[in-house]
This record gives sequence, C-alpha cells and structure tokens, in this order.
Amino acid sequence: MFSIIQAAGWPIWPLVACSILALALVIERFLSLKTARVAPPKLLDEAISVSRSAVPGPDVVTQLEQNSALGEVLASGFRALNSDPRCTESDLRATVEGTGRAVAHRLERYLSALATIASAAPLLGLFGTVVGMIEIFGSQAPTGGATGGNPAQLAHGISVALYNTAFGLIIAIPALIFWRYFRARVDAYLLTLELASERFVRHLLALRRA
Repeated sequence: MFSIIQAAGWPIWPLVACSILALALVIERFLSLKTARVAPPKLLDEAISVSRSAVPGPDVVTQLEQNSALGEVLASGFRALNSDPRCTESDLRATVEGTGRAVAHRLERYLSALATIASAAPLLGLFGTVVGMIEIFGSQAPTGGATGGNPAQLAHGISVALYNTAFGLIIAIPALIFWRYFRARVDAYLLTLELASERFVRHLLALRRA
C-alpha cells in the first residue's frame, strides 16, 4: 500500500487524509445513530405509563433525559409541566419542539462533512491527474538539444495520473453511499421523534387537565 502511495506522488496525501477522516466519520455515525441511542421502541409507552396519574419527579425525568435522544425530547415536556403546571399548550409545544430541533441538529452532525468528502475526493483525484499530465508533458520536452522524452519520467507521470484518479473514486463512492444511508436513517429518526412528541404532548395536555 505504501508503495502505491509513493508511486502516486505527493497529490495523493490530501486523498489519504480524506479517506482517514471519512472512515472516522462513518464509524462515529454508526455508533451515534444506533436505535437504542436515538429512539428506543418502547420508551414512549414507558414514559406515558409512568405518568398516568401525575408528572414524575426530577430523578425520573433526569434518567429519561439521559436515556436517548427521544428521552431528551420527552423529558423536556415533563420539565415544562414541573416548572409550570398551568403552562399553555403553545408553551408546552414550543418547549418540546425546541428540544426536538436541538436533537435533530445533533443527529445531522458530520453528515455535511461526509458529503463534502464525497464531492471533493473526485476533484482531488482530478487534481492529481492534472499534476501527472503536467509531468508527462514535462518529460517529453527536449533537453540538451536532444529529442525524445525521459521514459522513467513518462511512466511516473502516468502512474501519478492513474493512481490519483482511481484513489479519488475509491474514496468518493463509499462516502456518497454512506452519506445517503445516514441521511435516510436520520430522516426516519426525525419522523419517529416528531410522531412520538406529538402523541406525548397530547398525553401531557390530558394529564394537565386531569
């Protein structure tokens, strides 16, 4: 692998940095976007169950908030009622929606960076190709009055051009695939959070009137 990097010349190093960064982002997103850390399937029903008759205490709310992203949204509704039991429906919805926007921003973190790598990698590969072509044409320039080019320099220029083109595509294609996968996963989570928060707000309004 190191011999390939050497053969590709100095333009390959920005692509190597992009590949390392993309791999780190993919691993981080896989860990952060687990269902258990975002929207556990039974959490909403459990939150409604423990608040059938009254809003739970601060300890339960804190535990719920630390459970997951969905738990953070649900806990904001509990906190709103704890701080003001007679808060209006608009204030309650505003509190839950504000927390939901913060959670949505956190779920979408690093996706733009992954998309940027997917877009920039082919351009960096093209840059390496151009550098390789410049070396090729430079090797064909007559030197010392002799005609013809330097075969070693010609071979090096071709290797720089081809390796950089290939490496740019090798980085860009997986990065684009993972970006689309994570984008779809985040959109599905956001829909789940929106539906769950709407159901939970209706439950809190009924609890407040009880």
